[in-house]
Amino acid sequence: MKETKAGHIETYSYDDDIVKKFSLATIVWGGVAFLIGIIAALQLADWHFNFGLSWLTFGRLRPLHTNAAIFAFGGNAIFAGIYYSTQRLCKARMYNDLLSKIHFWGWQLIIVAAAITLPLGISQSKEYAELEWPIDLAITGIWVVFAVNFFGTLYRRREKHMYVAIWFYIATIITVAFLHIVNSIEIPVSWIQSYPVYAGVQDALVQWWYGHNAVAFFLTTPFLGLMYYFLPKAANRPIYSYRLSIIHFWSLVFIYIWAGPHHLLYTALPDWAQTLGMVFSLMLWAPSWGGMINGLLTLRGNWDKVRTEPVLKFMATAITFYGMATFEGPLLSIKSVSSIGHYTDWIIAHVHGGTLGWNGFLTFAMLYYLVPKLFKTELYSKKLANVHFWIGTIGILLYLISMWTAGITQSLMLRAIDGNGRLVYPDFVESVIRIVPLYWVRAIGGTMFLAGFLVMCWNLYKTWKQAPKNQKEDVFQFVPTEHVKPTHAGTWHRRLEGLMPTFSILTFISIVIGSAIEILPTLVAHTYAPVSNAVLPYTALELAGRDIYVREGCYTCHSQMIRTLPEDVLRYGKASLPQESMYDRPFQWGSKRTGPDLARVGGKYPDLWHYRHMLDPRLVTPNSLMPNYTWLFDKKTDFAILEKKFEVMKNLGVPYTEEEVRNAPQAAKAQATQIAQGLSTDSQIKGLENREIIALIAYLQRLGKNPALFEKQATTVGEEK
Repeated sequence: MKETKAGHIETYSYDDDIVKKFSLATIVWGGVAFLIGIIAALQLADWHFNFGLSWLTFGRLRPLHTNAAIFAFGGNAIFAGIYYSTQRLCKARMYNDLLSKIHFWGWQLIIVAAAITLPLGISQSKEYAELEWPIDLAITGIWVVFAVNFFGTLYRRREKHMYVAIWFYIATIITVAFLHIVNSIEIPVSWIQSYPVYAGVQDALVQWWYGHNAVAFFLTTPFLGLMYYFLPKAANRPIYSYRLSIIHFWSLVFIYIWAGPHHLLYTALPDWAQTLGMVFSLMLWAPSWGGMINGLLTLRGNWDKVRTEPVLKFMATAITFYGMATFEGPLLSIKSVSSIGHYTDWIIAHVHGGTLGWNGFLTFAMLYYLVPKLFKTELYSKKLANVHFWIGTIGILLYLISMWTAGITQSLMLRAIDGNGRLVYPDFVESVIRIVPLYWVRAIGGTMFLAGFLVMCWNLYKTWKQAPKNQKEDVFQFVPTEHVKPTHAGTWHRRLEGLMPTFSILTFISIVIGSAIEILPTLVAHTYAPVSNAVLPYTALELAGRDIYVREGCYTCHSQMIRTLPEDVLRYGKASLPQESMYDRPFQWGSKRTGPDLARVGGKYPDLWHYRHMLDPRLVTPNSLMPNYTWLFDKKTDFAILEKKFEVMKNLGVPYTEEEVRNAPQAAKAQATQIAQGLSTDSQIKGLENREIIALIAYLQRLGKNPALFEKQATTVGEEK
């Protein structure tokens, strides 16, 4: 911390220009994210909204929507709030104005890169981590710039005490860096493709350790920090409980990191990891609701002001949605409840209750507070802010109610078994038809949310226009004192709050403990050894087809994981084994079923069925919501790169021989010719040997075709008995 002599007057100013930049970026990218979300919602209601364009299909837009909402809208909001509040809490300008500018422009370039690559199908297909390796490196570099700027500011701070909000900022910066680096270890194949070092079960565990904690430490802890700063400021009163904030912070940081496996209940993940994730998810109820209570009770006795002041109205509603989402999350982690909610639209409702209600409304509250402050004026219209509030709230409720209903309806239909032990609705599409009207309601709710957002944009624009011209940077004075002791000066935690390095190290230890206990045993365990020789690696053409499957985002609607639940086994076949995905980089277990599971689809239908299905799904499945994939019949398979892909896979442990690596392109062409000849025999379709549709058919026909695996398993179990 910067040392100054007692009584020596210092002058300093804040860099609010960077806050204005991030605030504007929040508004711009928020509009983009919400618009893409509405298009994606319409695509699920009516497949025609895919428009027959490869870069506008649901499979490519859905990851673009999630990245835009989380990292473009949410990320810029976080940075705007952190840059504004940190300077004021530290009584110091940001460490380096140039670093602030590099951070801003670097982050915007990353967002633009995502907006270009994801619609082109350049994706790793790992949820919330889809961006390819050059962009991953750029994210790492910009995050380091942000961290240096932030911790440099803390080092130079004039206010010794680090307020609660700063604790949450520290946890965010440290943990997000740790999550991103561990989850993004990959080997490049080309400038636009890579394969992760993890495979199958290992990849699934690491990904959902990252995925759940990306929500925890990018959409929760930084926004809690913003709540702890902006709520007391807007309400003009201190936070309800200092001690509760201490309990809230440390318990949340320690417990949250363990909860990722609850996304993988009833799967091939080891049962101990599933149970561990469920138990810690249930424990999250306490710290999460502690934070909600601390926020809402800060407003006690001030409810008249909440009704009239838009900032407090949005803030109180956001905290309420936080409480709802953090109640629902642990509820869904209970195994019996997860069996109903997982792979359905209930999960979509849960996610959007948090993002729209908690993150969205808290961001709107912050912008309504910040913009008048930054431009030294009053909000243009409180009436318009109230209009925004009610339109947005009704939109969120329509969204949530429709998706809760859709999710539970689909789950009850798919799990219905009659007295004879047979599925009541054996055809998956029957459950889809029933919930299409609810998809339209969801689209209406999302449109209302966007409409309210546009009202805010107009309100803030008019606020900016009425601001005084030629505003000068405010200059502040600081007079250090030696004898004034802050409140709680004698407590151990109060002393810790003055020790930034120690505080940061303890935070890092808190998140590493759970991560190591969960991940390391799975990474080092030789789970596959007894039956690994029963699973054959993908052929060159199958690998090419798999990469096409990944590119098209098929995982956004289809899973490749048959759970141990009776309805899954009845509908799809034997429950998936860990060994089946041992060569899958990345894993493709999915998180939402808008279409049936594909883990056993290989050999179920002839090649011609798959050909027609990709040309027009309604030719083989009436009422299907899946778009046409006509470009697969025109685009040529890249055979030349297969040797490089095989080489990378071999280096990652896949048992390809040197000869198989060298001959990968020729082997792929030979298999493609065989499939194409079969199609020409069945239907007189000719000239498709080098088209992507043939490679995709090869991959789909491979799925689940490991009979020796189950034979070996049965033999092994018999011998053990």
